Amino acid sequence: MLRQALLVMVSVCLVLSSAVWLLQALRLIDLIVNRGLSVGVFLHLAILILPRFIVVVLPIAVFVAVLFVYNKLIAESELVVMRAAGVGPLALARPALITGALGMLFLFALTLYLLPAANRSFKDLQFEIRNRFASILIQDGVFNTISDRLMVYVRSRDASGELAGILIYDNRQPDKPVTVFAERGAIANTKEGPRLLLVNGTRQQRNVANGHLSVLRFDKYTLELTELNDMPGVRDRQVDERYTGDLIAGLRTVHEPEARRAILAELNMRIAAPLTAFTMAVLPLVCLLTGEFNRRGQANRILLAVLLAMAIEILDVGLKNIAARSAEALPLIYVNLALPLLVSAWLLRRETRTRERTHLGMQPAE
Repeated sequence: MLRQALLVMVSVCLVLSSAVWLLQALRLIDLIVNRGLSVGVFLHLAILILPRFIVVVLPIAVFVAVLFVYNKLIAESELVVMRAAGVGPLALARPALITGALGMLFLFALTLYLLPAANRSFKDLQFEIRNRFASILIQDGVFNTISDRLMVYVRSRDASGELAGILIYDNRQPDKPVTVFAERGAIANTKEGPRLLLVNGTRQQRNVANGHLSVLRFDKYTLELTELNDMPGVRDRQVDERYTGDLIAGLRTVHEPEARRAILAELNMRIAAPLTAFTMAVLPLVCLLTGEFNRRGQANRILLAVLLAMAIEILDVGLKNIAARSAEALPLIYVNLALPLLVSAWLLRRETRTRERTHLGMQPAE
């Protein structure tokens, strides 16, 4: 039973995560097709967003695995045979509980370390792309405002990244603004910074003081895009990309109410998210293992388990959104996850006692 539940859990998690990952990764295709990003950087970005989907998908996979395995055992009467042999509800529930516990431990490893590390790497790479790779910033068919002093327009871009129909307005020297027209061009990232290589065009410079306009025709011309390197080398870390130890240390050093609330909410969400996997493992158990066996099927109990799981997930998402704005809602996140566990434990314990009394009542009197 445990082997089947783990196999189904892993399979469902892989299928759902892959589907969601592919949908999100398609949004990054534009970075390759239209902006000249390399395939390696694209794959790096796509892999770094995968852990955030696993955190959401794994509790659902645990729920589906437990529900599928136990319903299959009931449909094939194997569970009835085990009950008749004297196996109690708690013993029958053990494989599902182990599956939920393993899913919970894996999610703790994700939320406490791997997910913040992935978020940090993803946003660092995003920051590097925005501030170093000019080809990512310059889109064709629109006026690209690189800064308040530099504007670039490109009519089109081919598959190799070559630009056509280039217009540049350079006001980095306010007393001598420059307008450049070029037939073709390309962007090169050098150690000194990004540069725009232009072919066959004109450079017009106007002297604001005397109104004189100088025109230069060129076959080849290089324009330094130093504005792209004016960004700060170090950026502030957001709470979702800080390691758990840094968040705990931040509670002692940060005194601004909003910052403390954000740190506290992030810490609690990292703890609460793995607990969802264990709760999702218990719901199918309490719906399928309690009560009398029905030969006509378990459709009503399966539907009840699905509705309970949906209600808990919806409440979990809503409470986390509220907790991000108000710390008073944080205990409700744990109540939403702990209450089904307590009720399920009580129902399973009651079912065990009921079957024990029934079993003793069937024993012949000495």
